[in-house]
Amino acid sequence: MAQATFVHEGCAIDYTPSADVAVGDVIVQADLIGVAKQAIAANKLGALAVEGVFDFAKATGGGSGIAVGTTVYWDDTNNVATATATSNKLLGKVVKAAADADTTVRVRLMQ
Repeated sequence: MAQATFVHEGCAIDYTPSADVAVGDVIVQADLIGVAKQAIAANKLGALAVEGVFDFAKATGGGSGIAVGTTVYWDDTNNVATATATSNKLLGKVVKAAADADTTVRVRLMQ
């Protein structure tokens, strides 16, 4: 018997939420982060992107800029990407620099 059987490429994973999920919602499941590319109704099977490049919300103000190549994390309490690892989940690498005044940062997801 095979030790593993191919299922699919893995760019997206199945997800059935207990509450409605809107397009662009960031979903944290333990150490796995996914992004809803389409709305998913509560208790209905949908999919979350776990690969790709997305613009994520970030804090603004002095010292909040993030350089290209920086590893960023998802702050699920404040719903923003941050360079602070403490108690946040790995999100990915910045692929387009974000200045202090920018409200988003472009990130390539990493799992």
